Amino acid sequence: MENVVLSALLLVYFGVLFWISNATSKNATTQSFFSGDRKSPWYLVAFGMIGTSLSGVTFISVPGKVMSSGWHYYQLVLGFFLGYFAVAFVLLPIYYRMQLTSIYTYLERRLGVDAYRWGAGYFILSRCLGATVRLYLVINVLQLFIFEKIGIPFALSTLIIIAMIVAYTLKGGVKTIVWTDTLQTSFMLLALLVCVISFQQKLGLGWSDIFTSMNSGNLLSIFETNPLKGDYFWKHLLGGAFISIAMTGLDQEMMQKNISVKTLRDAQKNMVVFSFTLLFVNALFLILGGVLTLYANQHGLHIAPDDLFPRLVQDYLPFGVFVLFIVGLISALFPSVDGAITALTASYCIDVLGFDRLERSEAEKKRIKQRVHLSFALIFMVLVFIFKALDNKSIVDLIFDIAAYTYGPLLGLFSFGILTKRQLISPKVVYLTLLSPLFCYGLKFYSSELFGAYQIGNEMLIINGLITFIILFVFSKNSTHAAAN
Repeated sequence: MENVVLSALLLVYFGVLFWISNATSKNATTQSFFSGDRKSPWYLVAFGMIGTSLSGVTFISVPGKVMSSGWHYYQLVLGFFLGYFAVAFVLLPIYYRMQLTSIYTYLERRLGVDAYRWGAGYFILSRCLGATVRLYLVINVLQLFIFEKIGIPFALSTLIIIAMIVAYTLKGGVKTIVWTDTLQTSFMLLALLVCVISFQQKLGLGWSDIFTSMNSGNLLSIFETNPLKGDYFWKHLLGGAFISIAMTGLDQEMMQKNISVKTLRDAQKNMVVFSFTLLFVNALFLILGGVLTLYANQHGLHIAPDDLFPRLVQDYLPFGVFVLFIVGLISALFPSVDGAITALTASYCIDVLGFDRLERSEAEKKRIKQRVHLSFALIFMVLVFIFKALDNKSIVDLIFDIAAYTYGPLLGLFSFGILTKRQLISPKVVYLTLLSPLFCYGLKFYSSELFGAYQIGNEMLIINGLITFIILFVFSKNSTHAAAN
């Protein structure tokens, strides 16, 4: 009976997403697929971005972090908060002033077509790897809880899930994603709230007693004062700020929703509201982690941090709450996948195929866009099969690291363009930026031999961007005619 309920739930969930897609894609053009006709309500974008920024890894892992490190993760969140203001008041004005559809067009106008294509290439590589890892994790969860129990093999479940995602993203693009992200964020927050309240009731304690117990168990400590550790306060704060600048402000997936808002002022309101809301939502995840840890300790349970949330929900809460947990998990995971495939389609069509530069009929653009969309879906499926064949958690972690390193060169490219008026001595200089992530990977790999007890943390992104900036600065010359400035 439980398997039937979960299977029906999945079908209904995707049915609702497909209905939203049909409702939002009426009279949709290729341009509306890419930019939403710049008519997206700013408050929906702000709310929906919460689901996009919080992946399923966050949904599962952040509560478990409280068990070992208290609220140290919140140092990173405070850094995110600062970085979002830089996105709102430094990057967004540039994007709106230049009326960009793809944010990497900035690099073309400032540094030339090679920088433009190189920047778009970093994004496409990063999103392909990052989104498919997340998709792989989603399908693994659904395989475990639903498909395996009704006899559907992993390969077929992968095909079903990807086909469903394509079905509701193929026509509407950004116009659809803004609304589906809003729905999925609502489900995720509902699941989070219900789980917090359910475990609080299971503990049989009032909130004042819970917070007292958390404090005495060192589960509320925020600041790490040891500079040798990877989660040292200033590392987390500065690293978090640059992570949000790079992975939000320099990311086509995140920015295409922001620049789909009609005016710059509304887009900035969106970012400010989103940044404050994210402070609250992450605090709620950490409160949940504290409650889960207290419950595990109360019952003498020894559970790995990443397994804490799903195992306790499955084994100790009613089936109805477990169903809501599955909905919340899917809702946390899917915005990063459906938004990624839409952003990749937009980036490839505009940045690689040159939709904005070449004359094509609307019918031809639609055909090409659909082929590109389906091609990325096929790439996603192949990569998921590769991850399944490897079935090695360290490989997954490595892919996440490689994907994160690609934002360092983007950070360096945009910083060089915005902060200086220098021009590159040759367009081919941007090829040298590939040295930066390679150097950083080697630096992290040999960090114990080089630095001893010192642990490299989120400052790696800053180092990566700084090396790229230095390379560009060395191979450039003074100019008073930098186009973007």
